[in-house]
Amino acid sequence: MKGLYLYMGDHFYSANKYMRERFGSKVYRLSLDGGMTCPNRDGTLGTGGCIFCLEGSGHFSEGIIGDVSLQIEKAKKRVAAKAGNDARYIAYFQSYTNTYAPVSRLRALFMPISERDDITAISIATRPDCLQDGVLDLLEELSLKKPLFVELGLQTSNESTAGYIRRCYGNSVYIDAVKNLKSLGINVITHMILGLPGEGIDDMVNTARFISESGSDGIKFQLLHVLKGTDLAEDYEAGLFDTLSLEEYATILECCIRSIRPEMVIHRITGDGPKRYLIAPLWSADKKKVLNYLNRRFEEDKLVQGSDCIKNNLE
Repeated sequence: MKGLYLYMGDHFYSANKYMRERFGSKVYRLSLDGGMTCPNRDGTLGTGGCIFCLEGSGHFSEGIIGDVSLQIEKAKKRVAAKAGNDARYIAYFQSYTNTYAPVSRLRALFMPISERDDITAISIATRPDCLQDGVLDLLEELSLKKPLFVELGLQTSNESTAGYIRRCYGNSVYIDAVKNLKSLGINVITHMILGLPGEGIDDMVNTARFISESGSDGIKFQLLHVLKGTDLAEDYEAGLFDTLSLEEYATILECCIRSIRPEMVIHRITGDGPKRYLIAPLWSADKKKVLNYLNRRFEEDKLVQGSDCIKNNLE
């Protein structure tokens, strides 16, 4: 389970609710691997990736580099039992930086998928600094064929933290990327991480507000995981920082949700790393416990998305 894509009452605008409103039914994501790398790994900007990265985000994908049609069929089989025969699917290019390739290669990868009747929409995860003019032209063309989501990995608006995690681009690059994508009518989703070393609740709420004010259509909240084999794990084992408790995570998450626009779609409220690599926080591996606790807290605290945002605008 890569995240909790759930509609919890009326507390926030979930991806599940948004997809049903837009497409008329639940939509299932098919995680695909386009065989990309990342400028933060191939030597262009760096070689180690972000500090929390376990062989890049591709570690969580199917791991098949090659025939994307085969990947789609295998991914459909994995969700067949719950999806049914009339299911709708999003082709989700999740691993690494999926616009980091020559435009000719990107065209050959994405365009055939846009012609498939069994694919309702396409979602492409990438970096804000990998959206050159030729790539933007291709994405605009693609968006005219199928609904298109572009996911940007911001993680934090704190420039000091961004330097620590080796993000290798400034906030202005992200702002320009959102602006350019939105000008083409492309739906933007932004990733942020809760619990990054050195950040307090104000830093995290500021990031949520920064993303909301950027014009991003959606947001994905991710709990920081410490995974074996990462540079982050070395700092953790050296005692340089602590991970969040479930109670702390819920409190911070609620503050962030209250601070973003009410119409902003929340595509993920947490996530879990691969158990065989997970060092901390271990509570995140118990998905049922996490879900039940967050549900209970949202009810008890009467969470309303955007309530602080609305209040500040009225003052």
